[in-house]
Amino acid sequence: MPRLYPQSPAGQYGWRPIVIIACLFFIIGFVTWLNGPLITFVQVAFNLSTVSAFLVPMCFYLSYLFFPLPATLLTRLTGLKGGLVVALVVLSAGVAIFGECVSIRVYPGALSGLFVMGAGLSLLQITINPYVTLLGPTEKAAQRIAIMGVANKIAGIAAPVVLALLVMRNLGDIAGQVRAAPDMAARNHILDQFAHAVQIPYFVMAAVLLALAIGLARSSLPHIDIAGSSRPDAPVARTSRLSRSFRLGFGVLCMFVYVGTEVMAGDAIGVYGSSLGIPLDQTKFFTSLTLTAMMGGYVLGMLLVPRVFSQERYLGLSAVAGVMLCVLSWLTHGYASVLCVALCGFANAMILPSLFPIVISDVEDRGAQATALLVMAFSGGSVIPQVFVQIAPFTGVQAAFVGLAVPSYLLIIFYNILMQRHNRARAVPVMMVES
Repeated sequence: MPRLYPQSPAGQYGWRPIVIIACLFFIIGFVTWLNGPLITFVQVAFNLSTVSAFLVPMCFYLSYLFFPLPATLLTRLTGLKGGLVVALVVLSAGVAIFGECVSIRVYPGALSGLFVMGAGLSLLQITINPYVTLLGPTEKAAQRIAIMGVANKIAGIAAPVVLALLVMRNLGDIAGQVRAAPDMAARNHILDQFAHAVQIPYFVMAAVLLALAIGLARSSLPHIDIAGSSRPDAPVARTSRLSRSFRLGFGVLCMFVYVGTEVMAGDAIGVYGSSLGIPLDQTKFFTSLTLTAMMGGYVLGMLLVPRVFSQERYLGLSAVAGVMLCVLSWLTHGYASVLCVALCGFANAMILPSLFPIVISDVEDRGAQATALLVMAFSGGSVIPQVFVQIAPFTGVQAAFVGLAVPSYLLIIFYNILMQRHNRARAVPVMMVES
């Protein structure tokens, strides 16, 4: 019999599964948030345009569109632990492919490595997010996911700094040397030396992932059925299947635009800063600035939800804060504008931890389907940043960012209003007369 922790956000199984899953979220964060500085890195290493460099997040997040449904089937076959082990092995292979292809400057191969990495992370996300949601009391799910977010963002803060110190030292000088190279051969020699520095760090990371897969295979985690997520004590919703499908689709759309906005604030902030005249040797650290703000948002969210605000209320407040910060980024310039974009990370922090359990708890017996759709919606990180980089030359970077982020936050606000009204309606007892 599992021990009971009625007041703990960890749930009935205690903190051990939380710690194990938090370690996996650390891995997800480290691998995912390397994309921000990698955009600048590959732009220099492969001598690319900004549009071509933004294929990095596009290929990475595009895998979330294709792999969640196969990942769901695989998880049903292998079970929770088996799925996580396979995911870590696939992720390790993708990291190794990327490191090798970058070191020999084969850009299509590097992009294929990112795609494989995204496939591994898709499998991780398919299992981990609903697992954490259902691990304990539903009303404290946002707290548990926020704990995962802290682990994710600690890794995200560290990853760009580690990459910058290991392989991106004197990035501005390297770019200047490339521009000043007398011929193509001299330019390629400089770039070959620069790109080769990424090989060893990525091979080490691949080896660490394999070791973690072996360790996880030997660990024990409680089995939780994610096929159904409805609570037996929850009020029965007297709504049609069409209404539930509409709310599910609306929630998935919100996840799509949210992830795209989060990726813009984290991965595109370097390009945003460069467009405002800030040197490359400073912009390579800006992703860490956004993730530091997200960390603060997670800590505050864990303190306030559900003690002061419900998950639904905090979701709306977060989206409103995002709109306000976008407006401030439009009205300011230079470092002040960059700071407003970074602080969008603070507003973004509790959106996913609130949105995911809200959607899952509303779908009754369709938890597995909802999970796959929500993870597929992570592909917004592929689409929206690419739209941003395509329209920025015509509208300006600030206008492009605000024009995409503000409608995304407004959509989340509308969804939040819809769900609050729905929850109030189903909380009212329904009088039934037996014939």
